[in-house]
Amino acid sequence: MAIRVLRIIDRLNIGGPAKHVVWLSAGLNRGEFETLLVTGTVPPGEGDMGYFAREAGVEPVVIPEMSREIGWRDIFVIWKLFGLMLRFRPDIVHTHKAKAGAAGRIAALLYKWLTPGALLLRPRRVHVVHTFHGHTFHSYFSPFKTRLFLAIERVLARIATDRIITISEQQRREIHGHFGVGRKGRVDVIALGLNFDDALQTPGGLRSELGVGHDRPLIGIVGRLVEVKNHALFLEAAHKLINNEAVSEFPHFVIIGDGNLRADLEAQSCGLGLDGRVSFTGFRRDAQSLYADLDIVALTSLNEGTPLTLIEGMSAGCAVAATEVGGVVDLLGARVGSFGRVRVWEHGATAPSGDAEAFSEALKYLVANPAMRREMGKRGQAFVHLKLSKRRLIGDIEGLYRELPGAEKTVSGMKRKLRKS
Repeated sequence: MAIRVLRIIDRLNIGGPAKHVVWLSAGLNRGEFETLLVTGTVPPGEGDMGYFAREAGVEPVVIPEMSREIGWRDIFVIWKLFGLMLRFRPDIVHTHKAKAGAAGRIAALLYKWLTPGALLLRPRRVHVVHTFHGHTFHSYFSPFKTRLFLAIERVLARIATDRIITISEQQRREIHGHFGVGRKGRVDVIALGLNFDDALQTPGGLRSELGVGHDRPLIGIVGRLVEVKNHALFLEAAHKLINNEAVSEFPHFVIIGDGNLRADLEAQSCGLGLDGRVSFTGFRRDAQSLYADLDIVALTSLNEGTPLTLIEGMSAGCAVAATEVGGVVDLLGARVGSFGRVRVWEHGATAPSGDAEAFSEALKYLVANPAMRREMGKRGQAFVHLKLSKRRLIGDIEGLYRELPGAEKTVSGMKRKLRKS
């Protein structure tokens, strides 16, 4: 019998986590693993990537009450997850992101110890794994809510989680080392992966659409237009760069994505006099193909895990300009220099989070040095193709599952049955 994996995520909204869970659900070795993906609903104002799951042949079970917002409906979410576990009988429950991580792990704890109406004398054998794609321990909520959610995560990590996965070494240091989440020896680093088989990119389409010639630098930022992504800083930095008399090549800026802040950001762009300098494309299903026209992929977030948008941009040969948050620096290679508050790396340049002046200087440095920028792009492209493939991601996850106590017996038993048949 295959190892049954119940994979839970709060919603398949635009972003790396949705692609991550779909790739794992579709890609695990079907001779060893049977996977069921459970998700919630995408609220208005967020792009829905349900199409991405369907295109990969994955049909998730949808729990309508499960979404990003926390509320009394979460009781029904936990109860429905518990009922689903009783029917599916998972060997592994793997949760992704904060909301699904809390509800899914509480439901798994109930499944381990309860039958409807009675305590089990012996717990069911089920292993619980949780992946932090980012975290909510700063820059999301009020100080009180942040402390509350951190306390909940610490408890769940101790009593309801067998293994925690972080997606970069920097994130592991932050979540486990700084915030004290997870038990020693139970926190693993498994980097994201990208489907390079689908990353066939032909330059020219986006530039033609925007009316931007190939001789003009094009700087793009890709992601949801929400507070934590801090697109306002991107616009402030663009304004400073355009008004910098030392800049001889004036770039064009493009914001790819949609979200609840779009109207505010368009108004800010107009107020800064950036009409004709900044373009908004809205949500694009072909976003991955648009990187081929960018010279620089930007990220201005206040909080991140390992941003898939940077990996996608680097796979297309873009240099990186980013704020130093989460696992960003783990993507950028060795540090090669610095000036002011800007640090220069093998694959791009970074600035402190929230510092529009420094971010503008990082952009100016990359714009003013096109040959060096192209070399950064080539090095970054080689790095992600070597280290961050989808195949490597799936292999790492399969390896972790096989290491869980008892799983190796199931796997070896399946192999014996296959040999006999």
